[in-house]
Amino acid sequence: MARNVIADSWRQNNLPTKILRLALGGTWFYGGWQKASDPTFLDKASTNYIGAQIQGYAKSSPLGFFLRHFVEHATQAGVLTMLVEMAIGIGVLTGIWMQAAIIGGAFVSFGLWLTVTWHVYPYFLGSDTAYLVMWIALFALIRQQYAGRKAPSVLPLNDRREFVRLLGIGVTAVIAAMGASKLQKSLPKAASGGEIVKLAKFPVGSTMQYTAPDGNPAYLFRTAAGVFAYSAICTHQGCVVSYNSLSKTLNCPCHGGRFDPYNGGAVLGGPPPTPLPKYKVAIKGDAIVNA
Repeated sequence: MARNVIADSWRQNNLPTKILRLALGGTWFYGGWQKASDPTFLDKASTNYIGAQIQGYAKSSPLGFFLRHFVEHATQAGVLTMLVEMAIGIGVLTGIWMQAAIIGGAFVSFGLWLTVTWHVYPYFLGSDTAYLVMWIALFALIRQQYAGRKAPSVLPLNDRREFVRLLGIGVTAVIAAMGASKLQKSLPKAASGGEIVKLAKFPVGSTMQYTAPDGNPAYLFRTAAGVFAYSAICTHQGCVVSYNSLSKTLNCPCHGGRFDPYNGGAVLGGPPPTPLPKYKVAIKGDAIVNA
């Protein structure tokens, strides 16, 4: 029966609707999966801990007063976030409670815009406003397919079968989150003066994230000129940056800061006031070590 519901939901959609469903549903499920598989997301000792992120957002978000109340319950908020994202993705991909899932996705995007990407300038560098428009468009397309017919309820709580399906989405999201958590990979740790990685496993042109001697996340690079490393902590409000292999930049997901790792960690854009701090690394024998 569930298989028929899923197949029918896709069969009824035109091509633009299918593209939006696949893109948004897949992205939201992956978003929850990525959080569940990230060993630092719920680690209170990590600078990437959800609580640290919320504190950073609260400093500049128009919802700062609201976010501060979540800091002491950050772990629970983090778990709820990953489960909600997965459930929204599952609902959109399967067509089960799809309209409710679409509305949920739109609210999440709106909330992320007011918190995570509020200060991204120009606005089109932030993805949350684009996702919000995509959710609205998808909802309009879904409702349009029922033109001339009565559209199903957004919240079909009076249908026992729909309630069971909703329960199934929740259980599936929990199972998926548990599965992702089992695949967590710890970042390689390096004590002061200790080995970070073998040269044979890190050829010229490679980039990797690792844990620096002070316990903070860092990025290691190797070029033909040698090796160098930077802190992954944004100098604006402490969010953890990520490396974009296409633009070859270190980007902050919170407020749009961008750094050039091949030019001393210099600020390329956004609000960060200073370049990323450097960590001393060197090639010693057959390995890269902390200098």
